[in-house]
Amino acid sequence: MSKFSTLVFKQKFADLLKTVFPATKFELLLFALFLTIYGFLGTTIALNYRIIFDDRIPWDAYFSFDNRAIVMTGGGFERHPLSIYFFNWMREFAYLFSGGKKDEIFRLVLAWCSNFAVSLSLIQIYKYLKNIIALPKKISLLILSFFAFFTTTILLSFTPETYTYTLLFLVLFNYYAALKVRKEEKIPAVALALAGISIGGLTVTNLVKVYIPLLFEKNIFKNWRKFGNVAGRVILSLMAFILLFLYRIDFKYLNFLDKSEQQYEKFSTAKKTPLWDMIGSWFFGGNMLFSDFAIRDYHNKKGFFYKALFMEVYHSWIPYVFVVIVLLLVFWSYFRNFKNKYVQILMISLFVDIVIHCILKFGLHTSYIYGGHFVFVFPLMIGWLFYSYENSPKILTLLYSTVVILLVYLALNNIFRMQEFFLFLNQYYI
Repeated sequence: MSKFSTLVFKQKFADLLKTVFPATKFELLLFALFLTIYGFLGTTIALNYRIIFDDRIPWDAYFSFDNRAIVMTGGGFERHPLSIYFFNWMREFAYLFSGGKKDEIFRLVLAWCSNFAVSLSLIQIYKYLKNIIALPKKISLLILSFFAFFTTTILLSFTPETYTYTLLFLVLFNYYAALKVRKEEKIPAVALALAGISIGGLTVTNLVKVYIPLLFEKNIFKNWRKFGNVAGRVILSLMAFILLFLYRIDFKYLNFLDKSEQQYEKFSTAKKTPLWDMIGSWFFGGNMLFSDFAIRDYHNKKGFFYKALFMEVYHSWIPYVFVVIVLLLVFWSYFRNFKNKYVQILMISLFVDIVIHCILKFGLHTSYIYGGHFVFVFPLMIGWLFYSYENSPKILTLLYSTVVILLVYLALNNIFRMQEFFLFLNQYYI
């Protein structure tokens, strides 16, 4: 390798590290703060309760997360095609500290891996707000604090699940893609392949989101060469993903089709809860604001019975108002910034999940666990709304006051509900 090539490689590697990890002292301070707060929560749960991982409980101990199944097998290949490789590595990493035992140290390592991923996701949100939208620090921190109290953020900070790492990879990829769009640079085929394998490999329906930023590369629909270049990169990345997936299932692709059909029928069956309430209380609301909890009796089909915790729909008008206000802010931002490429990338990504869960109704009855796939769009869209009124002090004041009020209510509600969660743990999972 020539000296010039070595220098280029070192520079690209340094840029990658700056993109992925905290790049300034303030970002490092924020990262340490999140690690400490979420770490205290996760450490308390891991060392004192068995809910994060119990070898007897394969699924649904809390809020329909499949902790044990995901950690041990990566989940079903029809929905999580390549996650087995990711979680095999994580499981072996946890065994290093626990001496091969599935004890409290094993749970602690799993919780801290989740803590690290979620804390890093928050840093990516902050970087996007600061470097892409160019918001003042005061506004960026307000929006970041708002997102830090979301149900999804709190739960995934100690939960070893695919959604935890999907959140990190999606936020990181959106930030990386935004940097490329700003510089009017192409996303390289290698980066697309890695994004497809990591994001689509953990949850296959997210694969399409990797290709959304390509629609906004300069003049791709006006220049056949550029369109062909984009198509070539997509094909190469898809080939890498498909080959790995076929290898994962021993090239028995018909089995995949049969399993996918079974999963769709299982998870899209209509429930007694009205459609509008599942969408409002669970798909949108449940990923931000805890609702009341319901306890159900479950068993592992091998004679072990346990209690499982689920979210109910909202029973008060106040949470519905909260959800409506947040959605109004998001869609106000969308229409206000309709011609903005970055905004379109975010919203098209959100619409993918709306189609899958709200229209096709796949997993809508437990859609409060899917927040890692899309809920990060909310704080970023609110950030773009602030940006669009940077020269309107009165509206900025109104927006700032609104988000402060939302943050206070969100924090009080979710802290109170987490106390109820600990009551559940103390009663059934010591």
